[in-house]
Amino acid sequence: MAALQRSRPDFAHWRSFGPAGLIMLYCGRAVGCPAGPDLLGRGRQTAQLTFLFALAFLSLRRDGPLCFHCPALPLPALCPVRYAFSASPSWTPRCSGFLTGLGACVKLDDLEMSSRLRAAMMCRILLCLPLFHAAFALYLPGLAPREYNNEDMVELKVNKLTSAKTQLPYSYYTLAFCTPPDGVKATTENLGEQMMGDVIETSAYRIKFMEEKTCEKLCAKTLTKQEKDKFRNMIADEYLVNWMVDNLPAATKYSQTGSDYSYMNGFLLGIAQKGKYYLHNHVSLDLEYHSNPEKYEGFRIVGFQVEPRSSTPRGGEPDCSTSAVAFDLDSSDDVVFSYSVHWTENTEVRWASRWDAYLKVQGQGQIHWFAILNSLMILLFLSGMVAMILLRTLHRDIATYNQVPTEEEAKEETGWKLVHGDVFRKPQYSTLLCVVTGSGMQLLGMSVVTIVFALLGFLSPAHRGSLLQSMMLLFTLMGVLGGYTSARLCKVFDGDEGRWKMTTFMQAFLFPGLFFGIFFVLNLCIWGEKSSGAVAFTTLFAILVLWFGVSVPLVFFGAYTGFKRDRVELPVRTNQIPRAIPDQPWYMQPLATSLVGGILPFGAVFTELFFIMSSIWLHEFYYLFGFLALVLLIVMVTCAEISIALTYFQLTSEDYRWWWTAFAASGSSGLYVFLYSIMYFNSRLQIRHWVSILMYFGYMFIMSSIFALVSGAVGFLSTFQFVKGIYGSIKID
Repeated sequence: MAALQRSRPDFAHWRSFGPAGLIMLYCGRAVGCPAGPDLLGRGRQTAQLTFLFALAFLSLRRDGPLCFHCPALPLPALCPVRYAFSASPSWTPRCSGFLTGLGACVKLDDLEMSSRLRAAMMCRILLCLPLFHAAFALYLPGLAPREYNNEDMVELKVNKLTSAKTQLPYSYYTLAFCTPPDGVKATTENLGEQMMGDVIETSAYRIKFMEEKTCEKLCAKTLTKQEKDKFRNMIADEYLVNWMVDNLPAATKYSQTGSDYSYMNGFLLGIAQKGKYYLHNHVSLDLEYHSNPEKYEGFRIVGFQVEPRSSTPRGGEPDCSTSAVAFDLDSSDDVVFSYSVHWTENTEVRWASRWDAYLKVQGQGQIHWFAILNSLMILLFLSGMVAMILLRTLHRDIATYNQVPTEEEAKEETGWKLVHGDVFRKPQYSTLLCVVTGSGMQLLGMSVVTIVFALLGFLSPAHRGSLLQSMMLLFTLMGVLGGYTSARLCKVFDGDEGRWKMTTFMQAFLFPGLFFGIFFVLNLCIWGEKSSGAVAFTTLFAILVLWFGVSVPLVFFGAYTGFKRDRVELPVRTNQIPRAIPDQPWYMQPLATSLVGGILPFGAVFTELFFIMSSIWLHEFYYLFGFLALVLLIVMVTCAEISIALTYFQLTSEDYRWWWTAFAASGSSGLYVFLYSIMYFNSRLQIRHWVSILMYFGYMFIMSSIFALVSGAVGFLSTFQFVKGIYGSIKID
C-alpha cells in the first residue's frame, strides 16, 4: 500500500464508465476521509482493505479501470474513499460526481501486484459479477468541495441558538444582532433540519478569501430594555451561537491534550459572573485553507474556529486591544459588534478530513472498546450458560421423552413435555401481542437500514438532518415488514379475516399514533415558548401525509401478503380443556422473570446509550456507527438468549403461559433505559424549565418504548422458533 499515490480529482472531466464497468468495493480507510476519525490508526490500511464486500460490477475490457469506493471500515466510523486500479499503465484515473467530495482517487499504475494478490482480487471481483449489470454516476449534493481564489466572497451563515440547559433552540435573529443590508434570507431546509429546529440564514459579515481584517466594525445598536433582558436570560442559560462557513460549523477550542486541541461546536453568547452579564460582541474568525496545485486549482477551506471576546466600545468605535474592558449589559445601552478575520494555511489537514476535528473521540474509543469487550464477556457467559442448560438438558430430556415409558414412569413424568397440549394455546390479549411484535420488527428494520447507510457514509454530519430524515422515511417504508409480521402471527392464533384487519389497523395506528400524539403535545408546549424547535404545521402536515399516504397503505399491503400465506405449522395440537398450572414460586412469577431478564440487554447497551444521550441532549456530534452496529448485534443476541432461557425454565415448571413472558423478558430492558434517563437527568443535565423537563421525559419515553418494542420482538420471535423446535423433536402420543 506504500505505493498508493493520490491522483488529482478531475471533477470537470468525469465520464461515467457505463457498461464498460466499475466495481465498487466497500473497504477500510487508506486515504483521507471526511466522515470521522479512524480509531484503529491511519497506518493500518492493508488490514482494513480486507473488509471488502461488493456493490457493483467489473469492466469487461482488460485495460478498463477497476474502482473501489471505500468507507472507513473498521467499526467506529465509516467514511468514503475511492481507489482506482488499472491494468494499463497509460490509463489515468479520473474522479468526479460519483460520491463527489467524499474521497480522493488514487492510482496504482506503479503498484506491482503479485500474482497471488491479483488472483485474490479477481476472485472477489468475479463473485460480484452476477449482482450488477450497469453502472451509474451518483452525486450527493452538498458534499462537493469548493475551490476559492483571492478576493472571492466567503459566505458566513448563521444557525439557531442552542442551550443544554433549556433544550429550546431559538432563531439567531431573535436577539438584536446585526442584519444584512439586503435583508435576512433563509436557506431551504430538509425535513430532518426542520424537525431539529434548524434555522439557517444569511448574515451581515463580509468575508473575502485571503483578506485579513482586524477589529472591523459590523454595526452599532442601541438596545432596548426588552432586548437587553433577552440577552441576559440567554447568557444566563449558556446559549451557544452556531455559525457555518463552507458548510463547516464554527468551533471553539476549549482544551488541549499535548499538541491536539478539543473543539466545542459553536461559541458562547456571553458570560455571567457575579451577577453581571458580559456580551461577546467581538469575534475573531480563524479560517484555515489547504492548497494542492498539482490536484486542483484554488484553495479549499479546511478549518473554521471562532474566538469570542467582550469589549466596551470607545467613542462609538470597537476597542479590540488586550486592555479593553469587557462589555457589561448593565453599563450601557449602546453596543458595537465587530469582528476580525485571519487566514492560515494548513498543510496537514485536507478537505476530505476536515471534519476530524469535530468528530474526535478524545480517548472515548478505548471506552467504547472496553464496553464492547465487557458486553461480549457477558454475552459469552450467557451463551455458555444457555448452551449448557439447553443443549445438555434438552438432549437428555428429548432422549428420555422419546423412550417408551413404563406405567410408573408415565405417572411420574414431569417437565415441559407435560404442557405440550397447552403450549400453543392462544394467550390473553393476543391481538396486542401481534401488534407489539410487528411494531418491534418495523422499528428494527428501520434501525438496521439506517445504521447500514450511516456505515456507508451516506449520513455524514455534513448532511444536516439526514439522519433523522432517513429514520422517518425508513420507518414509513418498513410498515410492510410490520404489517407482514403482525398478520403472520395473527394467523397463528387462528385469526379470521375480521381479526387480521383489526390487528392491521392497530399495527398502523397504535404506536405511530401514540408517538405522534406525544410529539404533538410537546410541540404545542415548545410553540408556546416561541422556540424555533417548534415544528411548523406545514411540516406536521407532511408527516401526516407520510403516515396516512405511505405508511398505512404499506402496513395493510404487508398484512395482506402475510395473511394470504399458509399458516405457520405448529408441531403439536392444542387441547380443548386447559391444563391446571401448579403454584409457582415467587421468582418464577412473570413480573419477577421479566424484571430480571431486562438487565442483561440494558447492560449491553449501557455505555453506547450514554454517548447517544450526550449527543442528543448536550449537542455533541455522534458518528460512531460502527460501534453502534456491533452493540446492536450484541443486544439482539442477548435478547434472544435471555428470552429463550427464561421461557425454558417456565415451561419446565409446567407453566405454559410463555407468550408474554418471552416478549417481556427482553422487552423490559426499555424500562431500565427510562430509569437510566432519570439518573442521567439528575447527574448530567441542569434543566429547570418545565417545558424542557416535559420535553426531555417525553422524548425519552418514546426512545425507551422503541427499545422495548425492538428487544421484545427479537426475544419473542426467537423464543417462538425455539419452542417450535423442541416440541417438534419429541414424540407425542
